[in-house]
Amino acid sequence: MSHTKTEKPVYRTELSPLSFLQRSAAVFPDKIAVVHGDRRYSYKNFETRVIRLASQLRKYGLEKHDRVAFLCPNIPALLEAHFAVPMAGGILVAINTRLNSDEIGYILEHSGSRFLFVDKELFPLVDKLKKEDLHTVVVDDSGEPGDPFEIFISEGSDESIEIWLEDEEEPIALNYTSGTTGRPKGVIYTHRGAYLNALGEIIETGLTNNSKYLWTLPMFHCNGWCFTWAVTAIAGTHICLRKTESSLIWELIRKEGVTHFNGAPTLMVMLVNDPSAALVQNPVTVTIAGAPPSPTLINRIKSLNFNPVHVYGLTETYGPTTICEWHEEWNMLDAELQSKLRARQGQAYIISDLVRVVNANMEDVPKNGAVIGEVVIRGNNVMKEYFGLPEATATAFRGGWFHSGDLAVWHQDGYIELRDRLKDIIISGGENISTIEVEQAIVKHPAILECAVIAIPDEKWGERPKAFVTLKRGAYATEQEIIDFCRTQIAHFKCPAKVEFSELPKTSTGKIQKYVLRAREWGDKEKKIN
Repeated sequence: MSHTKTEKPVYRTELSPLSFLQRSAAVFPDKIAVVHGDRRYSYKNFETRVIRLASQLRKYGLEKHDRVAFLCPNIPALLEAHFAVPMAGGILVAINTRLNSDEIGYILEHSGSRFLFVDKELFPLVDKLKKEDLHTVVVDDSGEPGDPFEIFISEGSDESIEIWLEDEEEPIALNYTSGTTGRPKGVIYTHRGAYLNALGEIIETGLTNNSKYLWTLPMFHCNGWCFTWAVTAIAGTHICLRKTESSLIWELIRKEGVTHFNGAPTLMVMLVNDPSAALVQNPVTVTIAGAPPSPTLINRIKSLNFNPVHVYGLTETYGPTTICEWHEEWNMLDAELQSKLRARQGQAYIISDLVRVVNANMEDVPKNGAVIGEVVIRGNNVMKEYFGLPEATATAFRGGWFHSGDLAVWHQDGYIELRDRLKDIIISGGENISTIEVEQAIVKHPAILECAVIAIPDEKWGERPKAFVTLKRGAYATEQEIIDFCRTQIAHFKCPAKVEFSELPKTSTGKIQKYVLRAREWGDKEKKIN
């Protein structure tokens, strides 16, 4: 993680999210920054707690670029870490709370973390790991004096500490990919990238200092898509959420006057089908990513007075990197066509370069909405590198662009629309079938809650689609009924050959784990990745 120091004008300061908290604490010292249950922290208190935590890390021997791991749900301690760790000169490693002990142990070892802050409920996951060289602090999230984390920061200094940042391209965070096809890779974010992506979130989602942001998206996931820094920059209010329960989300939306929250389509499916779901008085901006939302889901979201903002990105792009920017003239179109337009992934954030869709020779595919290519990305919100993996980094950036592994078509207006992951596309009798297209057709059926489509082996055609379907509570449908319904929506050869009714395996961020479904169907065989 070395960097080359470059000369800069004496009047220029390095771009870093650290400046966001400093400004908000100075301009809005008494404004509520953090809400967690009955607790309320002002921006001045937020800054004080961060300074104390940073000073304690220094006191306990943190050196520049040491990794500091946090294994916590969406609680104030993890939010504070997003500022305290880089303030102290360290690199934040926010660990997925859904991982098992072996996976957590791998990340701690691979990252070389010297500190670990772990939530009390999650401590059994790390209790038996070798931690001789790992300074561990338990967070019981009570906010009471007996909380080990509160004791730790209470012993810190209130005096501002010297910031060691010399170059804005220095690392600020190390985030691990989901690792669905092997061990996860560590993705390095920089101070500059985090700063610019946070500003991008402010602009693209309309955050203001009156915004009240509900933490439905895990902070460990791409540092909460950089909203940890974005909401702070604009002096909005962070509403922490320890557990993502649909009834509690609806309660907080009404009680706290939530204006913004983020999540995958599966979160929205859960919310719109909750018994508490009802029209909200004031509009709520809902930023959706992780998988393309179906037009059917978008219509349901809008009916609740939620404003859906569809974005797309990866861990390697600090979270969202494109947005389906809305055009005023589209308001004149019928609701179904509007929803289809909203379901596209759009184009780059204002702080990034325009994305491209290319063929194997890195040539742009025609902008006709039909020819499929790979999405490639570059700009200010693309990772610096994979930690300790120079070959993987070189492969990912071949041709000077980051290769997403996502397949899309390019429309005449320049917007992209995902068709599949490279590993998910179904090739049946030589024809490409987009699982996304099949899924969006199936979920139009009134009995369907959600579904996932994968390829299964077929002796005649090589591969055929199979749908895994979850029904709405109290609903009923047969396999043949769903297949017949699908045939009214799309070409017959694209329709599922089989339908299985089951709960869908998901990641902690709500993404459906198709690799789990594929493993069930292919067994010892191996699906060919084209």
